[in-house]
Amino acid sequence: MPLHIETPLVRSQPLSLLSAKDVWLKLDALQPSGSFKLRGVGALCEAHVRQGKKRFISSSGGNAGIAVAYSGRQLGIPVTVYVPETTTARAKQLIEQEGAAVVVHGASWQEANTLALAQLDDDTAFVHPFDNETMWQGHATMVDEAVRAGVEFDCVVLSVGGGGLLSGVVAGLDRNGLSKMPVVAIETAGADSLSQSVQHSARIELPAITSIATSLGAKQVCENAFNLTRTHDIRTHVVTDLEALDACERFLFDHRILVEPACGASLAPLYSAQPPALDGLKAPLVIVCGGATATVEQLRLWRQQLGAAA
Repeated sequence: MPLHIETPLVRSQPLSLLSAKDVWLKLDALQPSGSFKLRGVGALCEAHVRQGKKRFISSSGGNAGIAVAYSGRQLGIPVTVYVPETTTARAKQLIEQEGAAVVVHGASWQEANTLALAQLDDDTAFVHPFDNETMWQGHATMVDEAVRAGVEFDCVVLSVGGGGLLSGVVAGLDRNGLSKMPVVAIETAGADSLSQSVQHSARIELPAITSIATSLGAKQVCENAFNLTRTHDIRTHVVTDLEALDACERFLFDHRILVEPACGASLAPLYSAQPPALDGLKAPLVIVCGGATATVEQLRLWRQQLGAAA
């Protein structure tokens, strides 16, 4: 039995009126772990258990780690999550709440990931936060659910960090006969490794993550995600931290669901009367990927930080 749940798919009247489009929301913020990550992470953890693994190690900026911790608790497997120094206290608390150990190391996810990989042994499975094919197939189930619901959509809008969600959505479109459907991939400035890679026609690595959307904090997207920009209709778009934060607050008001800026990034273009990222598209399916690490207090702190930096 999958560890994730089938999430609601609803039409957003506020966003439809504002954008003059028929906006559908796939509410993966309502997963038990608080984000879409549980789909792929749960599938991968179950696969590792079938292979006889006795312990999980992961590296994460937050949400993947929470999903691994949740999966480990459900499966009765001990978990250690390595997180960078940018990980919020709330994220660390939620990982520990699931019974997992947290190790803080390094300025970005890459540093935490290097240390995590050094801890592996024959009984231990490494659960990558975004770069794994089994994981992508788990994420693809959100497209299966949307298609099964009979909703008519003409594109998918999503946020991009390391590229796991993008890889999963494209896999889901492909297996549902929608391989020509465009995907609008949104990043925040300062965490925009996919957009810059497309501009340079090479998979580049950012020198540092400077965005408040730390859940998008992979300095380089996975190879599969970059390769998909050459084989699938993927349209990159970058928003500011402030636009992502504004979208979080407006989405909370409109839909009573609190998400973090990494998710607000994909909502930001819709909070525009004429969203340029969606030119020519009429019925976007927006992946509300969630983010359990956000609190109202944290949103206020981020706004203060952005105001001070302005």
